[in-house]
Amino acid sequence: MIAGLGNPGSAYENTRHNIGFRAAERAAERLGSKIGRKKFRSLCTEAVYSDEKLLIIKPQTFMNVSGEAVREAKEFYRIELERIIVVYDELDLALGNIRVNRGGGSAGHNGIRSIITSLGSEEFCRVRIGIGKPRGKKEAKDHVLSQFAADERDTATEMVEAAVEATFEIISRGVDSAMNRFNSRLN
Repeated sequence: MIAGLGNPGSAYENTRHNIGFRAAERAAERLGSKIGRKKFRSLCTEAVYSDEKLLIIKPQTFMNVSGEAVREAKEFYRIELERIIVVYDELDLALGNIRVNRGGGSAGHNGIRSIITSLGSEEFCRVRIGIGKPRGKKEAKDHVLSQFAADERDTATEMVEAAVEATFEIISRGVDSAMNRFNSRLN
């Protein structure tokens, strides 16, 4: 399962916090599918990559309770923890960077905290997309709910593509291969 995190609704559509949704949509698109079916309190689709059947979801429960939707899909399809890939925004990574890892805490990300709580484990794969820290006195909440500035949009699009590539690398060659290939890109 690929779970791209974000918030539903047009008010959040192009915000930094929704870059996980964008990655999920792009992954589906590259596999000739379109996310749209409603199931598991998510919008979802099924696709195939590298002979692996995939469920791609965008939880519609709002970020802070994303874990409920992920758990429902996991339980329905009996998906093993190590076969769940969560794609989401990361304040602690500079814009333009992604990071792949397996396990770990939430680092203050409410969506990840919800998934850890709902699954009862931290042992799922993650593709974190750097959105950078807020500039000046801007609050973190305001930063993640803001849109990318005009001079950041191309970088955001490149990060979505890199996140999709990292996700496909995890599926075809494993998380260690994806970590070696993509984590070395960090500035």
